[in-house]
Amino acid sequence: MSGSATSATSESRVARAILITLALLFLTLFLALPLVTVFVEALQAGIGPFRDAISTPDALSAIKLTLLVAAISVPLNMVFGVTASWAITKFSFPGKSLLTTLIDLPFSVSPVVSGLIFVLLFGAQGLLGPWLADHDLKIIFAVPGIVLATVFITFPFVARELIPLMQEQGKDDEEAAISLGANGWQTFWHVTLPNIRWGLLYGVLLCNARAMGEFGAVSVVSGHIRGETNTLPLHVEILYNEYDYVGAFAVASLLAGLALVTLVAKTLLEWRFLDSGNLTRGAKH
Repeated sequence: MSGSATSATSESRVARAILITLALLFLTLFLALPLVTVFVEALQAGIGPFRDAISTPDALSAIKLTLLVAAISVPLNMVFGVTASWAITKFSFPGKSLLTTLIDLPFSVSPVVSGLIFVLLFGAQGLLGPWLADHDLKIIFAVPGIVLATVFITFPFVARELIPLMQEQGKDDEEAAISLGANGWQTFWHVTLPNIRWGLLYGVLLCNARAMGEFGAVSVVSGHIRGETNTLPLHVEILYNEYDYVGAFAVASLLAGLALVTLVAKTLLEWRFLDSGNLTRGAKH
């Protein structure tokens, strides 16, 4: 019986070689080759033009704005992700399934449509536009609009990493802490948070990478104002449209470098998370 099961699930050496070759060709063609091209094009004119391209006032402004948006949106999404995950996995309440569904909404809505929604809400002719104008508040074509669009696009990442993890862990540890006299905050800080720390870091990492690389929603709400509302992806588009290919690829290499750093950190966190999970399961058994 076991022999037939093994033969049914095992592939021949030729089949394995073909599958591995196809996978490597796919990765090379669609991932490695474009990434290498970005760095080659960025450095083809030498270090001097590369350094000049990323140190122009517009480039520095785009870098600062990208970091600012990430610094605001990632902590907000981290708080939301932890709060939503804790509520969904530890408690029963009306609307729980609806909340779980809404968390996935940004995955199913086009980023461009997401940006358009904010324009319809906060734009000059939008639902809240006249009220904002009367109070001299500007959201669209300004930093607040970019932050709102980025928060909307990225808020599922932390929650979607934590919900399965916290469901697998169950409530036993929290109930034990409460039975020993711990209050809600003590239970969260000393029991729940240590149990989810690696999953939380993993979600924050993905959230940060998406926040810095978001284009569609930010493009709609930013207004493409040079030196004010252009993030790095938008600045790359402007340079490329102006046929400044060296500058465009130089700035794009910053985002590509971020992708590589994210990939390495993601791999390290996966190893650490798996090791931690194995140790936890071993201790429980």
